[in-house]
Amino acid sequence: MANIRLLSTSMVQATTDKVTDERIELTQCDLKLLLVDAIQKGLLFLKPKSLEDQNSLIQHLKTSLSRTLDCFNPLAGRLAAVEHDDNTVSFFIDCNNAGAQFVHAAADGVTMADILQPVYVPPILHSFFPLNGFLNYEAVSKPLLAVQVTELVDGIFVGCTMNHSAVDGTSFWNFFNSWSEIHRGLDHVSKTPVLERWSLLNGSISPPIRLPLSIIKNNSDSIIPSPLQERVFHFTKGKIAMLKAKANAEAATTSISSLQSLLAHIWRATTRARLVEHDKEVDLRIFIGLRARLQPPLPESYCGNAIVSGIVTLRTRDILEQGLGFVALEINKVVSSYTKNKVTDALASLLKNPSPFTKADVGRIHSLGISSSPRHNVYGTDFGWGRPVAVRSGPGNKFDGKLTLFPGLEEGSMDVEFSVLPETLKALGNDLEFMDAVTI
Repeated sequence: MANIRLLSTSMVQATTDKVTDERIELTQCDLKLLLVDAIQKGLLFLKPKSLEDQNSLIQHLKTSLSRTLDCFNPLAGRLAAVEHDDNTVSFFIDCNNAGAQFVHAAADGVTMADILQPVYVPPILHSFFPLNGFLNYEAVSKPLLAVQVTELVDGIFVGCTMNHSAVDGTSFWNFFNSWSEIHRGLDHVSKTPVLERWSLLNGSISPPIRLPLSIIKNNSDSIIPSPLQERVFHFTKGKIAMLKAKANAEAATTSISSLQSLLAHIWRATTRARLVEHDKEVDLRIFIGLRARLQPPLPESYCGNAIVSGIVTLRTRDILEQGLGFVALEINKVVSSYTKNKVTDALASLLKNPSPFTKADVGRIHSLGISSSPRHNVYGTDFGWGRPVAVRSGPGNKFDGKLTLFPGLEEGSMDVEFSVLPETLKALGNDLEFMDAVTI
């Protein structure tokens, strides 16, 4: 397949000329993500039929991005680190309007079918994203936001890389949606971001949180990358409903959700495919959203990280022998356990020990890590060219067992992007029980 041809790279600033000395301190939830990769998601669109001048489209995208940064001005800034006399370090966002990176590229000879039709995600897709290979804390010298617009023969791919210490998935998609609204000609965004960083415990503005300097200076990514392969599996609304009905019937309950049922189905199949020792403990790591769980709740448009990590631990024997309902109910128990009191305790614990995740933490062997959400408004991101045709993620935070969840094109359906070893992916494709719920 063809290589990417770089056409231009520039910095896009917010339209305001005013450079402020505003600083936004990172919260305990933000700091947990310093040592992992940025969020990377992108959308594939049909090339507009009315498009005659590609340069005018790129300039329009830059102009609308600049106007959107007026609302999301921290994303035009940089991460700043302050080293203290007690061998600690604190981080904040310097809202200096240094700008977001904008890359214009072309994938000569590559069609939309080249991206969508192969069984496995083609490796060239990773080159549709900017700022690959940088950890979040390295944004002291890199932009917090970078966008790459890649021209295909018959389509356009808009890839976004956003520092995960600055935003979570909800904030990421609010930005993407807002940019498309401004590009379509709206005077204002429909969800104005709330930019203040609160302590999450008492509703006050977050004070600086200090980390041991050694955690940052001694960080080294010593993990040898596995030869991963990626595939997107599509689950229709009807198939998901069947899994949910089966899980609730087996567990004699009505509390198991559609997503919990699907994750249980996937966890059981992946455990079968990996041929893990029969009595080994394995984890399912999921992010628990806090916006609605906090008291008082955070606004949905809160721009920052409002997530904590929840872990479901089971023995492979139980995953394989106890059935779908048992596994789904165990997932349900962990998610349901995050009451107001548990959330408060978790946030207080993070304040006492704000050590960031490392790639080794999130990529524990034989386990699964879940990211993103089918609830995000992915297909509402319309730049005026029509709805996206597909969504894909970049190479950031990929490890053996990474699952990225997206809503499907049809209402109620879901797409799950698997990143696992090639032999695991091949075994999943040959697993009749697993594939019975998949629509090709």
